[in-house]
Amino acid sequence: MELVLAIGIGVLAGSGVWLLLRPRSFQVIIGLSLLSYAVNLFIFAMGRLGTGLPPVVDPAAPIDPTAFTDPLPQALVLTAIVIGFGMTALFLVVLIVSRGLTGTDHVDGREPEQ
Repeated sequence: MELVLAIGIGVLAGSGVWLLLRPRSFQVIIGLSLLSYAVNLFIFAMGRLGTGLPPVVDPAAPIDPTAFTDPLPQALVLTAIVIGFGMTALFLVVLIVSRGLTGTDHVDGREPEQ
């Protein structure tokens, strides 16, 4: 399971970096989104992956902190998802305005001369 998760994070991060280096604004926005998904997945995985563990503390049993996942990374990822959605919406609005003003969606505002 950990290998699949590590490969998934690596593929998302690699694809995000590759798209960040592309010349089109929309590709850069998608690359930022993929990179943020990779970072969110990495932070979520740092909270420990666990299957078959109890979700709630049993009051009758002694509390064992190693039997529970850490809730802090889950809260951080939830916050990052909301902030990332707002950031993507803002970038898309800026992309639309830039495309309307310059007539192209190239990152530096003009098409390369051929």
